Amino acid sequence: MINLTERAIGKVAEILDSQEPKPNGLRISVVGGGCSGFSYSMAFENTPSMLDKTYAYGPLKVFVDQASLLYLEGVEVDYVDSLEGSGFKFNNPQVKSTCGCGSSFSV
Repeated sequence: MINLTERAIGKVAEILDSQEPKPNGLRISVVGGGCSGFSYSMAFENTPSMLDKTYAYGPLKVFVDQASLLYLEGVEVDYVDSLEGSGFKFNNPQVKSTCGCGSSFSV
């Protein structure tokens, strides 16, 4: 299960509402790359794949492919706004290490 905080849901909804045409949902995935091996990816999407798992957070739909589900089990996605910057933060209990900048991870 992937958990989105209320702040993350609100920010995604805000961004979705500014898109024209409005996408049907948000895709969260894990892709190879970065200095530690894997990176998170978020993109708006209109149609999920047949094999995607779809999560509903009120009117917001989040699509996750089967391969990414292995790495995203138990993840909490939050939106932070601080002096150092703002953006989505992934809290993943499966992560063994991250790179220095925190944009990639290994499991």
